[in-house]
Amino acid sequence: MENQEKNSNWLLPASILIAALLIAGSVIYSNGVKNYKPLIQQEAKLNQNNQIEEIKLTENDVILGNADAKVTIVEFGDFQCPYCVKFFKETGPLIRKNYVETGKAKMVFKPLAFLGEESTSAALAAICAKDQGKFWEYHDALFRVEYEEMAKGIQSGNNGNLNPDLFKKIASNLKMDVNQFTSCFDSKKYEDVLSENSRAAEAAMNGRVSTPTLFVNSQMIQGAQPYSVFEAAIDTFLVQ
Repeated sequence: MENQEKNSNWLLPASILIAALLIAGSVIYSNGVKNYKPLIQQEAKLNQNNQIEEIKLTENDVILGNADAKVTIVEFGDFQCPYCVKFFKETGPLIRKNYVETGKAKMVFKPLAFLGEESTSAALAAICAKDQGKFWEYHDALFRVEYEEMAKGIQSGNNGNLNPDLFKKIASNLKMDVNQFTSCFDSKKYEDVLSENSRAAEAAMNGRVSTPTLFVNSQMIQGAQPYSVFEAAIDTFLVQ
């Protein structure tokens, strides 16, 4: 599990480069969502009672935390999305520490793959890690790789860094059976799961898919919003 880093030793030039990449990618990764507010409830799918529907979990979803937790946080994300990386490094660790590790909330990550071939490959690799009980560890490793690339000033998105050699290396580092993992990945065993996730995302966001998009129970939050936004949403459901 990713722990919140106590010290931040990144140099200023790296921070500037990361900020520039995030700004440059805003049009691409918002995928047409204009002038959105931090909480976009009105654009979420509504049920017959005019309330936002919670995202349904499937047997392919891997829960992080207490399965019986009152609050469920579902993220739709793409491993190449710089805003997903931002959420992973800045907000995700705080949510895990304050809500997941304390048993108040559980998290689910539904991989999307709409930013190109490497997005698809990374998503398939992460889902294959599920077979060996390493989904979340693999998820974290992929995002760390993307963050390190961004810190070096390398343009995010289909730059060749998310490749089979890297996937096998991560599997090996996580003490997985590499042969079993490779067989799963090469066969595209979970291609249908990606299609399922895509359909779920389109339905939940009324066809206007953007990443990251998270659902805190029935509350939709789009973009790498600050921790305070998620804290308010989670706390609201905890007191209900």
